[in-house]
Amino acid sequence: MPAGTVVSSLLWFIAILALIPLALWLLKRTPAGGSSAQGLMRSVAVLSLAPHQRLVTVEIGRGDARRWLVLGVTGESITTLHEMAPQDDALAAPQSAAPFSLLLARLQHKNENGDAH
Repeated sequence: MPAGTVVSSLLWFIAILALIPLALWLLKRTPAGGSSAQGLMRSVAVLSLAPHQRLVTVEIGRGDARRWLVLGVTGESITTLHEMAPQDDALAAPQSAAPFSLLLARLQHKNENGDAH
């Protein structure tokens, strides 16, 4: 095999190897790669209860259809514990977050007063 053919084949091989990460990066950022739902769901807060148990608050939807779901997440299942209207984003910000016990007390107080979720 001539030296020019070997060098040419080696350069093509290197070029194809270099294109693989680029193709994966592009796929991750296109609707075909599954990022089309971006903006329809976001994580608001996570509270770890045990090694495999968490409370997770997620926001779903856009505009007037936005809702917050409080989910119980374990290794075996995800359960919707509560659904509510979106709260002020200041409550979800870590620097000004209300303690979980305070938020839970507010929810219990609302439910005791007959407010349904």
